Amino acid sequence: MPNLYANLILGWERRLNRVDPDRRVRPFDWGSEWLRQTPVSGLPPWLATAPPAEVLPALRAWNDRVVAQSRDFFAYAPVHDYSLCGDELGFTSPVEAACDGYEPSGGPLPPVEAHPQVTSAGVPSAQHGGGGGSGPATRGEPLASACPENRRVHARWFPVRGQSRAVIVVAQWNADAQGHIGLCRLFQRAGIASLRVSMPYHDRRRPAHLKRAEYTVDSNVGRTIHAARQAVCDIRASVDWLESEGYRDLGIVGTSLGSCYALLTSAHDPRLRVNVFNHVSHYFGDVVWTGLATAHVRQGLETHLDQAQLREAWRAISPASYLDQFVATSREHPKKNLLIWAKYDPCFLPEFSRRVLESFERLGLHHEAHGLPCGHYTIGRAPFKYVDAYLMVRFLRRWL
Repeated sequence: MPNLYANLILGWERRLNRVDPDRRVRPFDWGSEWLRQTPVSGLPPWLATAPPAEVLPALRAWNDRVVAQSRDFFAYAPVHDYSLCGDELGFTSPVEAACDGYEPSGGPLPPVEAHPQVTSAGVPSAQHGGGGGSGPATRGEPLASACPENRRVHARWFPVRGQSRAVIVVAQWNADAQGHIGLCRLFQRAGIASLRVSMPYHDRRRPAHLKRAEYTVDSNVGRTIHAARQAVCDIRASVDWLESEGYRDLGIVGTSLGSCYALLTSAHDPRLRVNVFNHVSHYFGDVVWTGLATAHVRQGLETHLDQAQLREAWRAISPASYLDQFVATSREHPKKNLLIWAKYDPCFLPEFSRRVLESFERLGLHHEAHGLPCGHYTIGRAPFKYVDAYLMVRFLRRWL
């Protein structure tokens, strides 16, 4: 019977995966120009398709530096142009970048403007004339953008009067503008304010020539890393806005790719004390290499990389790389964590989710974990979506 049930769920997953006809295999690119736009530099200008033997040693060393200097890597320039119109919040992303149409790997970069950075505590660094800070920060790097749509962060605001608690909500890869809006309204009815933040290259931020949010998870190694950094900085800037509105009890809810971004953010931001990770996995590269939803991305990558090499290439944006940082931040400001995973998930394989649970247990991190008898897509279908939402609301009402 268990095998029959598993086969039924996996068949349902495959049918839901086939609904999207717009997946395209994109050409491989190391994307070194994207990595050189980050605060951790020192990479040579490789050709887009340089042989792995030429690139991987330097890329491995670069990932080592990013993980060691992650507070600097995920630092960001303060945002000053928040605009709330009705329930729609907009602001300029603190991380701007060139997009397609920009010169290929090895081409010249636009001039870099210096900006004060924001530290892991969410305040300007004193070394740049801000109001404090807990460590060194590096110069900002907003660049002239060929993707004007992606320069503007869009968020939907669901306030609750008389409350000091609020959560950031980050939906799944390729979510449209309505993704997780129903969940935010549910939180609102439960007395929890929420701000649903669009990820880079998603919905209104998606470049006009794309049909999907391909640039966030792509066969361009550097652009994928850059998009993850931008997502983390956008989320942290959103937390700044919530604080400016008087909200002090803060959390984050992330689903799938949004869950990865949520963990990276919370590991570097002590203000996020209650976390809901809806689908969890250890390494970004393993998910892309083995996942049903990312098979077309793997096709573009495997011309130059194998699974172990991809895991190493994307170590800078993998949750596994920052669990020790998560522990350190939790010691400073204790965090409560809800981990939800799917037992028949063909996108975030259950073995990867179990490794996250084992790590949380081994590291002594407070957590509540639930494995639902469904898959990645089917968690958004009845009856599983009701169980998923119930677990989130119950956890947030208890701890936030």
